[in-house]
Amino acid sequence: MKTPQGSEEFIAEQKRMRDTEDECANTQYNRGVSLMEEGKLDEAVEAFRAAIADSGRMFEGYVNLGYIYFKKGDLEMVVDANRKAVEIEPRYARGYANIGFAYLQMMKTDEAISALKKAVELNPEIVQAWSNLTNAYLQAGDVEKAIETGEKMVNMAPEFALGHNNLAAAYYNNNEYAKAIEHLDRAVDLGFEPHPEFKKVLEPHRRTSSPSVSA
Repeated sequence: MKTPQGSEEFIAEQKRMRDTEDECANTQYNRGVSLMEEGKLDEAVEAFRAAIADSGRMFEGYVNLGYIYFKKGDLEMVVDANRKAVEIEPRYARGYANIGFAYLQMMKTDEAISALKKAVELNPEIVQAWSNLTNAYLQAGDVEKAIETGEKMVNMAPEFALGHNNLAAAYYNNNEYAKAIEHLDRAVDLGFEPHPEFKKVLEPHRRTSSPSVSA
């Protein structure tokens, strides 16, 4: 059966399930969403925790807690909240994607790769997860895997500017400068502003490399 992980349809399905549960949990959850939208993050945390305490399947509460902790820069808590979300709803691909991204930021490379692979296995359409997986393989020093993953990503989402930038980095690390220039230029054409140092290190290779496809 096809599962719309991370989609509005999937979330709506879960909310319909929640509507049959404790009314108090529903009220607290909705209060948490309102507070979060108002930027009252500490109060939103309290509301989502109350909703979770009142319901056995309030996985969305954990998802929103993860978002708040990300805004606060607490990556350990991002992982913790999303771990609890996927324990309740193991099909929730974006939960694994969030875990992988947090681990990537913490330089916990093996954990990041494991979570991101699970995310794209559950939902291959989460382009950002493919992008982060490309970076995770680069972080691990596995350039071939980074290129393979990055190519899958840009073939699936050719207009994803950050994806081209990350694939350019993978090719650069493999000394394939023409390919790196090709994808960096494509990223720029799509509106992405690469890191100035990356542009600088590639510049000498423009005189010696000819991109196989002009951007």
